[in-house]
Amino acid sequence: MTSRCFLTSLLVVLGLVFGIVRCAGADETRPPVAIQFSLDRPIDASAAPFVLAATRGLFTSEGLAVNTNIANGSPDGIARVAAGSSDIALVDINELIRFRDKPGTPPIKAVFVLFNKAPYAIIARKSRGVRLLSDLEGKTLGVTEGDLSIRLWPALARQNGIKAASVKQSRISAAVREPMLSAGQVDAVTGFSYLSGVNLRDRGIPADDLAVLRYADYGCEAYGFALIVNPAFAAARPGSVKGFLRAVMAGTQLAIQEPERAADEVVSRMDDGSRDLELERLRAVIRDNILTSEVKRNGLGGIDPARFDRSVDQIAEDFKFQKRPATADIFDDSFLPARGGRAID
Repeated sequence: MTSRCFLTSLLVVLGLVFGIVRCAGADETRPPVAIQFSLDRPIDASAAPFVLAATRGLFTSEGLAVNTNIANGSPDGIARVAAGSSDIALVDINELIRFRDKPGTPPIKAVFVLFNKAPYAIIARKSRGVRLLSDLEGKTLGVTEGDLSIRLWPALARQNGIKAASVKQSRISAAVREPMLSAGQVDAVTGFSYLSGVNLRDRGIPADDLAVLRYADYGCEAYGFALIVNPAFAAARPGSVKGFLRAVMAGTQLAIQEPERAADEVVSRMDDGSRDLELERLRAVIRDNILTSEVKRNGLGGIDPARFDRSVDQIAEDFKFQKRPATADIFDDSFLPARGGRAID
């Protein structure tokens, strides 16, 4: 080989090596993908998986820069994702089902179910004569504006042989829901088991005087809070969506394994949080909504199509569908790891 040919070959080799190093360096310095994420309400212990994903660097390790904002309930969270002002949001999946039935709505889908069982509940005072769901006949039920649990009340009443018309509904504001029950102005209230059920004990009502009647214990098939994603963002950044879900699953595992530390980190993000109250709330959420027998069997995040169909039947008792949805219309499992990667440790 002539010296000229040798020099040319050497320059080619050096160029290839330099190119490889430069590409590797570019990967290492690639900026994180920005994600706008909406919670449906201010942070409390139910948001522990997301708080831990942020504070423990789980989002960062997935190459994500997550900015969390607070929506005014699930309808607002869905609207933000539909408009593209949020990329991902945590919302009630049953509200998403109703939203998707409207003509012309964008094809938003859930990609991860955090609450395997919906937190819908009726919270009552035993001293007011309500210990079981059937005791509600002839009683007054306080219902707040925009309450999601009351929408499945007709199906729950029918399924349990209760005359729904015999239960008087009193419209009240969310601000006075717990005070009115505490004062005995209503016999029971609708709400979420981990919110009103825990908040009332914090108001000094003895735990043995509270009856938390969880819909799931009386045959309600509904799933609860789920992560939804903007369709354009999902198409453009499928790897980022998958990374976000991996981080949330890891945060969920940490909350289950270390509830005390998780409560501490949640309270550090709240303006006026009580560590004991949020720890009680987190334990209730894990026990009643996240770590169910279905999740222990199938892993985090998924949906059972047969159960989903039954939940749609129950929704239909208070909602007239223009087109009854199938599971694939509402839920996309393509961003989830295989079942083994979603198992509870």
